[in-house]
Amino acid sequence: MTPRGRTNQLIYQAELLLDVASGDDEHASSRRMATEEGALALLELALNVALRELTEHARLAHHDWRELLDESGERVAELERLRELAGRPESWLATLIARITALHDVEGAARREAGDALIASADRVALADELRWCAGEFKKQLAELRETSAEW
Repeated sequence: MTPRGRTNQLIYQAELLLDVASGDDEHASSRRMATEEGALALLELALNVALRELTEHARLAHHDWRELLDESGERVAELERLRELAGRPESWLATLIARITALHDVEGAARREAGDALIASADRVALADELRWCAGEFKKQLAELRETSAEW
């Protein structure tokens, strides 16, 4: 499989996970959290593979998204565009990075649903909805980045 095919496959699989119904039994909340975090892990893998795909022409030694998107990382046009995007808090990439960071934290990224004793914030977007948005924007950005990468 090509890096491009693998990137597409991982994003598609993440979207499939986000469409899995969590049900209404006693495991529904745990099932929802598992599918959200599973989708997020797939999106992290997709980000790594996409960065490898987009920087093939630069023949980089490492392809971890943390290294490549760091300000001190390689100066490649596609990476510069993504770094700028990651620096905007309202962007899909900044949101995705924040959720990936939470995923690796002890608390995890999936949120428990508010129970009767908790006050829920009305403006809080469900993680699954956030990830659907990130995946959609990721695909749009990827198409643009692939065009500039192909020019090399």
